Amino acid sequence: MTAEQQEIGLSDKIAATVQAYIDGLNSGTADDIADLYADGATVEDPIGAPVRSTRAELVEFYGIITGLDSRDAELKWTKIAGDTAVFEFTLVTGVAGSKFEITPVDIMVFDDDGKIVSMRAVWSQEDLKQV
Repeated sequence: MTAEQQEIGLSDKIAATVQAYIDGLNSGTADDIADLYADGATVEDPIGAPVRSTRAELVEFYGIITGLDSRDAELKWTKIAGDTAVFEFTLVTGVAGSKFEITPVDIMVFDDDGKIVSMRAVWSQEDLKQV
């Protein structure tokens, strides 16, 4: 297999994982989302927050989102180069009759199997809007 063929294969795996991530935010469990990560992966969401690096921390973090009354994630765009994807999505969540919207940009690095090895989310508190 040529380097170009390997690159195409990894790009396809990354695109599938990004879509699975969005699908997980929509209707998956915290475990489903954590399964997209490689062992020892790191999550910094948002950038500047404490880095989460264990599966238990990932499940706890994503459990906040998956435990909400409603959630709707929509992928806006994705750019993939080498082992890295950058993408923007909108997430609308609902709890106790209130809805909130945020549109982060995530930067993810992947291993050869298409598992996430690091995720950094670019957003700030000012980006969270009540809708």
